[in-house]
Amino acid sequence: MTSAFVDRALSELLDDVAAQSPSPGGGGCAAWACAMGAGLAEMAASFTLARPRYADVHERMAAIRVQAGELRSRACELAEHDSEGYAPVLAALQLPPEHPERAQRLADALSAAAETPLAAAEVAAAVAELAAEVARTGNTHLTGDAVTGALLAEAACRAASRLVEINLADRAGDPRLERLAEAVRRAGAARDEALRPRDESSG
Repeated sequence: MTSAFVDRALSELLDDVAAQSPSPGGGGCAAWACAMGAGLAEMAASFTLARPRYADVHERMAAIRVQAGELRSRACELAEHDSEGYAPVLAALQLPPEHPERAQRLADALSAAAETPLAAAEVAAAVAELAAEVARTGNTHLTGDAVTGALLAEAACRAASRLVEINLADRAGDPRLERLAEAVRRAGAARDEALRPRDESSG
């Protein structure tokens, strides 16, 4: 049985990404970037909890640490799903152009393949928001780490969203595109908040 990508050594994982193979691809990499961002948010929250001077935000930081951990796990799961979800698309593309079911099978496969990156985009938006909050109110020595987490998550959201847009290119009225736009908006707002000077963002 093939081991999960996340269980491999980083050097092996990077070799897998660089290999002439469709998987892992952009979707998996976006999800892993999201997971990295979540991990940074967790770390920054943990260091905030370790300092008594931040007692007024300890309850919130404890909640953020738990939420970020759950989102990190979810992002890793989505990276694994993404590696499997594009196989039906490739199978449809391999059908002869004149095959009577090719167009419909390809359309259905692309629609299904949009689900995982859409979920990744929404997870990434949530991670960006948590990381931005830690950057605003957490341990000042970890501000850079929290900001990095927010930026990674925002980039992951935008990358995943583009994959969804590609997969749904022939479905202009698909309601999932509205969910996607909202995720991108949230992630962008979180990025801006994370980058804002701390004294300004804290009032």
